[in-house]
Amino acid sequence: MKVTARRLAIPDVMLLEHQVFEDERGFFMEVYRQDHFRELGLPELFVQANHSRSARNVVRGLHFQWDPPMGKLMRVTEGAAFVVAVDIRPDSPTLGRWVAETLSAENRLQMWAPAGFARGFCVLSDFAGVQYMCTAVYNAAGESGIAWNDPDVGIAWPAANPLLSKKDAAAQSLRAWLAGESSKNLSVNAR
Repeated sequence: MKVTARRLAIPDVMLLEHQVFEDERGFFMEVYRQDHFRELGLPELFVQANHSRSARNVVRGLHFQWDPPMGKLMRVTEGAAFVVAVDIRPDSPTLGRWVAETLSAENRLQMWAPAGFARGFCVLSDFAGVQYMCTAVYNAAGESGIAWNDPDVGIAWPAANPLLSKKDAAAQSLRAWLAGESSKNLSVNAR
């Protein structure tokens, strides 16, 4: 079984498409295989897997972790979501730029964004199940977020009045994040 990768407008972010075997019984696909990930230059070690389920127009994010730096491989296993990655690395030529793709249970795509990216999603279907594998273990003291509607980032979200958590509604701007000391820990080379 093979996986193909397509680099997005920010080359460090990749969209993965897996070979799927489908018949009248259903389907089968490999979502992770160490040798294929190695060939593509993707991480081979994921240490935490998460699963969330959210209702239509929920926006989760934009979340990131700098201590330890965390990359995420995201996929949607129920419904559909507009999945976003924002480059927040102070030394990056694409700092402040974002990319997004619609991931769904139907298209079975995955999005990889390395450490140094804030990630989030907006649910497009009645409900969406989003699963993500992480390259670092969650650390509440080393994580934060960027405001979903930061005008300096300018994400074209598909929901004008999304449902947000209190934490996400109070998230800082990218400019405030870059002014802080913690931002110095996210370099272009962080994995």
